[in-house]
Amino acid sequence: MALIITDECINCDVCEPECPNEAISQGPEIYEIDPNKCTECVGHYDTPQCVEVCPVDCIPKDPAHVESEGQLWVKYEKLTGNPGRR
Repeated sequence: MALIITDECINCDVCEPECPNEAISQGPEIYEIDPNKCTECVGHYDTPQCVEVCPVDCIPKDPAHVESEGQLWVKYEKLTGNPGRR
């Protein structure tokens, strides 16, 4: 499942550089996560790095983009060209 940034975002800029897939960008009002690029850091880290650094805890799983860990690995493989370690 991709992650989403909620209205509680304070635009602190700490999440964007932490994303290994470049899925996070500044939106019109708050930062946004591209669900087509978000793998919850599967393939890169054990935990989503944006969630780890967010000071206001505003990055939950996005219920509109439900994906299994296997689907996240496939997305990782497509984005990086690296074989997954499933």
